[in-house]
Order: sequence, then C-alpha cells, then structure tokens
Amino acid sequence: MPYYSTRSFVWCCRLLSITTLVWLLSVSLATATDSKIGFIDVQKSISSTKAWKKGFADFKNTYKKQRAVIAQKENKIKKLLEDLNKQSFILDPKLKKKKEDLFRKEKIAFERYVEDQNKEFGLKEKEMTREFLKHMLEIIQKLGKDRKYTMILEKKSVLYNNLGNDLTSQATLAYDRKYK
Repeated sequence: MPYYSTRSFVWCCRLLSITTLVWLLSVSLATATDSKIGFIDVQKSISSTKAWKKGFADFKNTYKKQRAVIAQKENKIKKLLEDLNKQSFILDPKLKKKKEDLFRKEKIAFERYVEDQNKEFGLKEKEMTREFLKHMLEIIQKLGKDRKYTMILEKKSVLYNNLGNDLTSQATLAYDRKYK
C-alpha cells in the first residue's frame, strides 16, 4: 500500500500556489511600493509541526499493522495454492473443483480487502492533510494580519525572494503553540 502524503501535500501546495498567484496578479502596481510580502514553505511548515509528526507516526504504525495482517492473509492464500497444486493429481475431481473454487473465492476476497485498505488509508491521509492545511492557513492568515503583511506567498511558486521575509519557522511555532 503506497503512502499518499507526499502526493497530497504537493497537490495542496500547488492549489495554494495557484490561488496565491492569481491573487498576486490581481494586485495593482500602485500598491506594490507599500507592500510587505512574506514567503512560506507550507509543506515544510506543516511537516515540521509536533502534531503532524505525532499524527503521521500514528498513521504509519497503523499502516504497518495493517501490512502485517495483509501479509498473513497473503500467506494463507499461498498455502491454499500450494496445497491445491500438491494434491491436484490425487484428488477426486469433485473435491478438486471444490478446493479450486475455495481458492478463487479466497483470492478475490483478499484482493478486494487489499484494495479497500489502500482506499481507506488514502482517504485517511487526505483527511489528515486537509485538516492540517486548514489549520495552517488560519495560522498564516493570523501571522499576516498581526505583522501587517500585504500578502504571503508559497515559496515554491516564487522564482526569487530574498528570504528575509520567510515565515516558515514562525508558522510552525505558532501552529505548535495553538494546536498542542
């Protein structure tokens, strides 16, 4: 079962970047001289929070436990196939057919189970990422308002910045204070 965290983060960051760029383009040049612009690496700020580290560790442990259950079920299917192959020449045709049907049903049930688990873990990871992103956006907006920034942009969507207004670590600290 694959981890979806990087893909979800990248998707969320790209969405945030596009939204920010559209907003940036709508700002007039007249206000550009009075602007205070900050930059943040949203993915880094979220993945650096204590809550994310704990949540992701829990997610990973659950994933590992589920992988063990899947491996156990997979071994059961392999054993059924081995037994069927060993006994196929000496079994009565009716009994052989019964065992083949049992093997097929078990294999199909196993494949469905694995697919369902992949979907479930993907949904859990997306939901976890969505919640963290929602909270981080609140933190970023508060930082911007409190420090009188005209705008805060995602670092990955900017071709150049002087790093003087990098708010990544401040956002992480603010998040950790608010969401212990």
